[in-house]
Amino acid sequence: MTKLVFLLAVALSLAACNNYVAAQKKHIAVEGIDPAKKPGDNFFLYINNKWYDTARIPPSQSGVGAYMFMNYPQRLRLQGILDSVSKATNTTGSIEQQLGDFYASGMDTLTIDKRGYDPIKPMLRAIDSIADVAGLVRFAASGLKAGNGSILSFSVGPDNKNSHLNIAHLYQTGIGMPDRDYYFKTDSPTVAIQAAYKKYLAALFTLTGSNAATALSNATLVYGIEKQLAATHKTNIELRDINANYNKMPVAVLAKKHPNMGWLNVLTILGVTTDSIDVAQTAYYDQLNALLPGIPLSDWKLYLKASTLNVYTGELSKPFGDAAFEYTKVLKGQAVQKARGEQIAEAVDQLLGEALGQLYVKKYFTENARKRALELVNNLQQAFAARINHLDWMSDSTKQKAKEKLFAITKKIGYPDKWRTYKQVHIERSSYFENVVSAASNDYRHQLEKLGKPVDRSEWFTTPSTVTAYYNPAANEIVFPAAILQSPYFDEAADDALNYGGIGMVIGHEMTHAFDDQGAQFDKDGNVSNWWTKGDYARFKAKTQQVVDLYSTFTVLDTLHVKGALTLGENTADVGGVSIAYDAFKLTPQGHGTTRIDGFTPDQRFCISIARIWRVKMKDAFLRYWINNNPHSPPMWRVNGPLMNMPYFHQAFNIQPGDKMYVAEKDRIKIW
Repeated sequence: MTKLVFLLAVALSLAACNNYVAAQKKHIAVEGIDPAKKPGDNFFLYINNKWYDTARIPPSQSGVGAYMFMNYPQRLRLQGILDSVSKATNTTGSIEQQLGDFYASGMDTLTIDKRGYDPIKPMLRAIDSIADVAGLVRFAASGLKAGNGSILSFSVGPDNKNSHLNIAHLYQTGIGMPDRDYYFKTDSPTVAIQAAYKKYLAALFTLTGSNAATALSNATLVYGIEKQLAATHKTNIELRDINANYNKMPVAVLAKKHPNMGWLNVLTILGVTTDSIDVAQTAYYDQLNALLPGIPLSDWKLYLKASTLNVYTGELSKPFGDAAFEYTKVLKGQAVQKARGEQIAEAVDQLLGEALGQLYVKKYFTENARKRALELVNNLQQAFAARINHLDWMSDSTKQKAKEKLFAITKKIGYPDKWRTYKQVHIERSSYFENVVSAASNDYRHQLEKLGKPVDRSEWFTTPSTVTAYYNPAANEIVFPAAILQSPYFDEAADDALNYGGIGMVIGHEMTHAFDDQGAQFDKDGNVSNWWTKGDYARFKAKTQQVVDLYSTFTVLDTLHVKGALTLGENTADVGGVSIAYDAFKLTPQGHGTTRIDGFTPDQRFCISIARIWRVKMKDAFLRYWINNNPHSPPMWRVNGPLMNMPYFHQAFNIQPGDKMYVAEKDRIKIW
């Protein structure tokens, strides 16, 4: 150990010790361990099997437990806040009045059902009046400003090659199912989803006046157009290629390339003033340009009607929501619809999230939690730096660049320092559809106002009440909303083993994203720029291939495997995150002690905490949906995958050759 590293370890240990003394610890028992399971065969089930066998998935949900499914009780919390403000007498113009009126409008199902699909009829009439391809594109561009993108997907965000400036971006779109592969796979679960989706499209036409035969014919036609658009889409794995999905070009070149799109008119309608656009997936717009005159205009009109109805089913009368749910039920396995209050609380959180977030933080989040979380982040950052110093595969020059990037990371915890306002959103208690359109239009204006301006590094891209965390490579920042700073991830009064194995893993995970296969292509300022030596990057790529190969062997359902290439970034972050969290934990008094709690050593409790935070049970249909669309591995493999590569796990639970999770030391993956 060098003198610098030794002094760093002492300083971290003292800091952790001070924090340990300052916090009032409480005994948190670890329950539910199944002694019939061997920890070395399946650690996730060893810790969670008793819970897994008895847990019941609520009929309105596709899964239960931690991680994303914690957002179900979160929505109930938000519903409680919204119920309260909707019934109170609020100051005109206050966020309480905005939130209360918006929520009340969504809960007024009598008015919503009475209106049927009247609110959307002006849009449908506008589609009927389209006379040519130019008019079709004009409708699509106008709709985009109100959240109805159909064949166009536009946003404003940082330039990958100049991360301090916001530019215009176009993305592939135009399909109603989650991903292009749903249109082409022929396995029985996917075929069932295709049938359910076509039935849903037919229901939309039936609900707006078509007879059964016509509705079915229209649905088949719309599905055919979507399939042609889907054929141009990149796969989820291809979308991970940073450079291949950056295609900034002059507007004049784009306009010449796609004469049928009328890009200059599109940009005028969108209110966009720019001389260049990043067209992320060019093949989609190339094909769309060819299809516009190649498909009869009458067919395009049916497509636009189906697409528009699909966007707004949640804001129309109950039969539309029921039709959408019948499709969702097949896609995700959900047995019954979410309660109305939960649905509207979710909508408010999406559309007025930072207004609702202020009330959530005030009621459920403490400044002590924010401070303690920042201390953990700082400790893991120092531990990560020490790990970089000891890497045997990276040169000193690249190590220096890596540490510069590590210490340039911006840390956002709990909630934004500057709250977004929604004063431009027009809200009436009797007009839910119009309220949603107004909020969506406000979101579009919020995007457009950023075009050509410096990036606001204080902006958040999730709400404080969402159980999530993220790393943003363009800003080189890590973000931990208030909602994730709760049990089982974080407890101010828990022992350090549980907190470092819980939120510590999450923190380490997000930090490692700065150095996963995608994040490693961005420099400390958020620009796509090579900061590696050629040899170091080649060794890094070889190590990430080990991650792809290992995770691809994990069987989830029947013959369904984890997609190692799709989940590479998240798996790399899990493996690195656990290692960094463990090193930081070892600098605490408990970490370098031997005192047992409930019969478990500190290292065992650290590992147990990792398994507890991914305690999730899902329906098989949703698990299939997850594998096809989610870049994370399923929860079981977020536990077993990293731990089977960790020497301290083998030591703590005496993992031996012959155990299913045993990996020989020479074969263990170590990147960061």
